[in-house]
Amino acid sequence: MITPAFAQGAGAAAGGTDIILQVVPFVLIFVIMYFLILRPQQRRAREHQDMVKNVRRGDTVVTTGGIVGRVAKVTDAASEIDVEIAPNVQVKVVRTMIAEVRAKGEPVKAA
Repeated sequence: MITPAFAQGAGAAAGGTDIILQVVPFVLIFVIMYFLILRPQQRRAREHQDMVKNVRRGDTVVTTGGIVGRVAKVTDAASEIDVEIAPNVQVKVVRTMIAEVRAKGEPVKAA
């Protein structure tokens, strides 16, 4: 026969493993989310920062609004650059709003 004290002790030990088994799926979901979503997003953000930081005068840029123009003036300290969108028409663009940088000799990408 099993004594009541022994039966109560066995239930407590099983409850500890039960909690671990309930937490494991959440940990796995977080790890999968990190590798599939968060890490690639951080990599893309870092690449975008490098691209924006390396903008030079004469580069052709595309803004997030779809405006295509040639960089007329770049100052390292300022967060804005001057972009010429037509002959003798310049606009100020915030650096972070640049979606794509096309180098001087790079052909236009086929859509």
